[in-house]
Amino acid sequence: MRDGTGLRERKKQQTRRVISEAAIAMFLERGFDQVSVTDVAAAADVSKMTVFNYFPTKEDLVLHRFEDHFDDVVAIVLNRKPGESALGALRRHFLAGLDRHDVTSGLNDDEQVLAFQRMVMSAPSLRFRVMEQAARTVDALAAVLAEQTGAELGDITPRVAASQLCSIRIELVRENVRRLVAGEKADYVHADAVTAAQRAFALLEDGLGDYCV
Repeated sequence: MRDGTGLRERKKQQTRRVISEAAIAMFLERGFDQVSVTDVAAAADVSKMTVFNYFPTKEDLVLHRFEDHFDDVVAIVLNRKPGESALGALRRHFLAGLDRHDVTSGLNDDEQVLAFQRMVMSAPSLRFRVMEQAARTVDALAAVLAEQTGAELGDITPRVAASQLCSIRIELVRENVRRLVAGEKADYVHADAVTAAQRAFALLEDGLGDYCV
């Protein structure tokens, strides 16, 4: 029975992967708005209903690639070093990401990564969904900050702090992506990206430097 369950799960994962890869290939080639779910189903050799069973919306065919990163900010704050502030943890993690040219820092000039970024930037519905997810991330981080600081119900401080901490990362990533998509190389942009990150986090140091230690 256990083997049967495992086989079914592997088949589901395989079907999900086939659908996803077919969709991304078509979106990159023709543009997100120029490809329908029917087109994706035909390319993956499944029914349109099967596509929706695995991906509730067309946008999910793209955004599921980001699923593992949506909660990064919350995880970084929860797993920070003893005595380290939320701001300090996020700054340390972001700077390390820049040094690794991590995709989540926006400083990765692999051509496939850039093609994916261009696709998201060019599709209004994808940009809107990314903004929605960003708002949910703020909500999740605010809840963590409220719990860890013992904030009283109705205290706006955790939400303001969460909004600022998330916004820093969003703007830094956006600028890095903008420069790479325009044709600059990650190695060339790196020094400017580090300087911008240090300055951005420094702007919040007075207000949030010792918040949620």
